[in-house]
Amino acid sequence: MKILVTGGLGFIGSHTVVELQNQGFEVLIIDDLSNSSEKVIDGIVAITGKKPLFEKIDLKEKSKVENFFKKHTDVKGVIHFAASKAVGESVEKPLLYYENNIGTLVYLLKELAKKNKASFIFSSSCTVYGQADKMPITEDAPVKTAESPYGNTKQMGEEIIADTCKVVPALNAIALRYFNPMGAHPSAEIGELPIGVPQNLVPFITQTGVGMREQLSVFGDDYPTIDGTCVRDYIHVVDLAKAHVIALKRLLEDKNDANYEVFNLGTGKGSTVLEVVKSFEKVSGKKLNYKIVDKRAGDIIEAYANTEKANKVLGWKAESTLDEAMKSAWDWEVKIRS
Repeated sequence: MKILVTGGLGFIGSHTVVELQNQGFEVLIIDDLSNSSEKVIDGIVAITGKKPLFEKIDLKEKSKVENFFKKHTDVKGVIHFAASKAVGESVEKPLLYYENNIGTLVYLLKELAKKNKASFIFSSSCTVYGQADKMPITEDAPVKTAESPYGNTKQMGEEIIADTCKVVPALNAIALRYFNPMGAHPSAEIGELPIGVPQNLVPFITQTGVGMREQLSVFGDDYPTIDGTCVRDYIHVVDLAKAHVIALKRLLEDKNDANYEVFNLGTGKGSTVLEVVKSFEKVSGKKLNYKIVDKRAGDIIEAYANTEKANKVLGWKAESTLDEAMKSAWDWEVKIRS
């Protein structure tokens, strides 16, 4: 069965391609390589023994999207990761984010709407909740005004998919709202490889640990948390990837309760920034050079998931601990810098 993975050479996309191929799916990848590398395919092949079909396509080019689906009429499902994802950059370049994250989604859905049956998994985010009123965050928590154009594109993306599902009965979709992905494949063949300065905490930690970065900045230590630093829900990327395959199978096997569903993906446990730093020091045996600096505008205090719905309905549960995820991230960093 052919499955299209957009952004399939990115961090979460590549790990999901591995899980799909391990489950016997035939995978087609679309990626524009704006924040990834074609070399990732070598890692996927090393793990699975199978080479996915790859086409370099910018999804903003509508005619190329149309041509792809004309050529691959037997695509049964799409897992859509391709998007710009840096919060700070989205504030500086809002139109780029709206064009790239919304326009491309519309072009994909237009093609899927032509099919007799189509399954669509959307890469969403816990940013849709903003600073939630209660912890842990359930799927019923109100979606608040977005703090950034990036967060807004995830909210709008979900609304566009839900509206489309109402009028296209053949389309079934699941939005997966993930919390904070981290780590790497245990083989250290693929992992998180940000281009330029990392936007996420863990690759900044590992790059500092390996000597690429001089110092980690910890933004604020007077939040109302156990050690004054922000709390997030850090989930191993392999656990996250497995959830995408489970969600896809739910749609392909007609086990969904509605043609549009939403699930949180996290561990259900919050960790502070300093706890993540301590985890790194524990698994690496290195002291990390970090400094407490002023708070960042737009940072929420805490966010961690209530995962009961995914646990019960999908039969999925995050298995890896923070230390296990951090160890995999460190092993990957050491390998690529050696």
